[in-house]
Amino acid sequence: MLLKDFYTVVESTQNEEEFTSVVKINKAHPLYNGHFPDRPVTPGVILMQLFKEEAERRCNCKLRLETAANVKFMAVVDPNICELLTLQSTITSEEGIFKLKGIAKQNDTISLKISATYKAI
Repeated sequence: MLLKDFYTVVESTQNEEEFTSVVKINKAHPLYNGHFPDRPVTPGVILMQLFKEEAERRCNCKLRLETAANVKFMAVVDPNICELLTLQSTITSEEGIFKLKGIAKQNDTISLKISATYKAI
């Protein structure tokens, strides 16, 4: 975990090739002291990291981001509005290369769409 105590996995399921995890964001995490004190915003790079860590859990190996071909930030993730974030993804692999397509949702609002390729390290 890149940021200690930033989130906990509340629920994790798999339906064929689709993985879904619900994570609870720690709204008291020190990251929000500077980003931003009265209006916390989860940085986009942190949202991308959540997907990497999800892929590592699913693939049971450490991964390095190779490419992020399609990353769209669509809404602010504010832990004061909702502490729960749902990560939905599909992961395919071939010879140590893992391709992920995913969306992050807070309530029913899509916050992030991502297509990324990772390499096992």
